[in-house]
Amino acid sequence: MASGLDTQSPHEHHHELQADGVSAAGSIVMAVAGSAPAYSIAATTAVLVAAAGLASPAALLWAGLPMLGIAWAFAYLGRAEVNAGAAYSWVGRALHPILGFFSGWALVVSATIFMVAGALPAGIMTVSLFAPDLADNVLLVTVVGAIWFLVMAACVLFGVRVTARAQWIMSSIEVAILVLFAVAAIVQSMLGTHAGAAFSWDWFGFSHFTGVGGFVAAALIAAFYYWGWDVSSNLNEETRNGHKSAGTGGIIGVVIVFLLFEIFTVAIQVMLPDSVIQSNSGNVLSVLGEVIWPGLGGKILIIAVMLSTIATLETTLIQVTRSLFAMGRDHTIPQAFGHSHPRWKTPAFATIVVTCVSVVLFIGANFLGSVGQILSDAISSIGLQIAFYYGLAGIAVVVAYRKIIFTSVKNFIFIGLWPAVGAIFMVWIFIVSIPTLGLVVDLIGLGALALGIIPLILFWKKGNAYFQDRRPLALPDELTGAITIAPPAKTTLPHN
Repeated sequence: MASGLDTQSPHEHHHELQADGVSAAGSIVMAVAGSAPAYSIAATTAVLVAAAGLASPAALLWAGLPMLGIAWAFAYLGRAEVNAGAAYSWVGRALHPILGFFSGWALVVSATIFMVAGALPAGIMTVSLFAPDLADNVLLVTVVGAIWFLVMAACVLFGVRVTARAQWIMSSIEVAILVLFAVAAIVQSMLGTHAGAAFSWDWFGFSHFTGVGGFVAAALIAAFYYWGWDVSSNLNEETRNGHKSAGTGGIIGVVIVFLLFEIFTVAIQVMLPDSVIQSNSGNVLSVLGEVIWPGLGGKILIIAVMLSTIATLETTLIQVTRSLFAMGRDHTIPQAFGHSHPRWKTPAFATIVVTCVSVVLFIGANFLGSVGQILSDAISSIGLQIAFYYGLAGIAVVVAYRKIIFTSVKNFIFIGLWPAVGAIFMVWIFIVSIPTLGLVVDLIGLGALALGIIPLILFWKKGNAYFQDRRPLALPDELTGAITIAPPAKTTLPHN
């Protein structure tokens, strides 16, 4: 469907998503929840410190700046077209439909893998909070994690307003706890209460990296921290004034999590010795909490991590289901994925399928050691898929807006230079990291992308309208003064 004006059978209902279900402020909340600040800090800091050492804050800084350029790219692409598929549609229109399809496929694959991995920490954190002695019980944490995942899936299924309310509650508590402990950590470190390294501004430079290879490895890990903020763009059809609010929410979300990531990474390295960081790699945040507030601080930060993990399961499920909805609507995958529930206005079929697949993989990963190892390697491969579709989006905005990039300093910086730097950075770490990740990780990361060739071939004819669509993105008239905004995302299915 190239235009969304196709005819429809009188027996088919309009497959639409719930308009105005997310507010502008809610879009920011979604972006923050998508990056999962507490979960990312707790689960990934030890990995980052092992790879970068005292350069960890620098890795977050020099990966964060290009990431913000990609956020600007998403914002301006969203102003040109509102589409739940986000990069899937924008890259397809600005660059080439096949590249757009693989952008959508990369998100679907990476998000599905992440949901499988994210459910386990949700179970572990919940059990640790109420029964610490049972945190190593595989059956118990698996069941609890699966229950949380199903609860979040129900929220996503029953409507975007339910989803938004749940995010407001979870993310507000999480961020409030993190801000409280961030202030406390800064105060204590200034008073000289620390067992780690003495802080230096050199931590934000390049002197502590072990060559280009060390920087690339750290940058790829840092990309995991930020990934997920673009859920606000996948919700643009469901956001009030979505062509602007969704993109703005993503930008503000990246800035918020950047500040939290930097403060806590510095605090952890200042207040904890490296041996403690590495020996508590699963949840270094609770250890920091005990140092800041003995007796209670650890449990409070466990609550933050638990809420963050549960919240990001929900936002990741939103991303993958909205992407599948847009692809199904265009018939580039089975048409059923493009169906929305007539009452709840959510991608019901996509949500149910993804939920079932994720739960089966999640349970299998926890009870079959070989599967668990494969999935562990798969998580490392997600970085390749993230860099792939973020890089294409950065290129897409430069190509789409090329005629007006040089019309003002603002356009040059925020539409041209910054997104271009972000795109170059993402493409660079994608290419350079391939030889360093190992055969298994490369096979999973690149192999999962290559699997997209199968639906591409199978649905080439049915999705002909998408694959043959060569219409450029129509730029917003407030930037061009003459060109009107492109029609909203396709909301009807053609009658076959």
